[in-house]
Amino acid sequence: MLLTGCSSSKDDQSADDKPSASSTTSSTTSSAAPTPLPTINAARVVAALTGAGYQCVPDATYVTCTSGATSVAVLTGSHPRPPVVSLRAAGPVDTSSAEIAKVLPQVLELAHVNQRADIVTWFGQQKGDTTAQLTAGDWLVEYSAEVDTEEPGTNLTLTDKLCTVNCQAE
Repeated sequence: MLLTGCSSSKDDQSADDKPSASSTTSSTTSSAAPTPLPTINAARVVAALTGAGYQCVPDATYVTCTSGATSVAVLTGSHPRPPVVSLRAAGPVDTSSAEIAKVLPQVLELAHVNQRADIVTWFGQQKGDTTAQLTAGDWLVEYSAEVDTEEPGTNLTLTDKLCTVNCQAE
């Protein structure tokens, strides 16, 4: 009802109070930056992955969750958030990178990584590279493509730079 163009401040408040998928406004900056997600621990990340349909299996220090061709390893422990979240897909680099790209936005959201848009964009730019690193907030993101090995594939590992104790598996 107040979707017509008017210059009163009441209309500005109405636009904020009633966001609509059918109406697009020019003030998209607030919707472009997602609301920061709270920190969650490894157990909650695994629960979120399980809830999203991943099949999760615990190991000594990791829980590995698989969906399709991509596996997500989450380092467990009593940290406020997982010290390591690692994605892996096997196969030729183009194929394995595409498999990771399919699930990467969802995995980062389920793990409550707030720099997910930056990481997804950066990952998409790694075509032809075999290794690369990015610092995104408090995360060190490492990309590696295994080309001339018996098990080719793509790895993307996020390591919490704030973690100081028991931050890596043996």
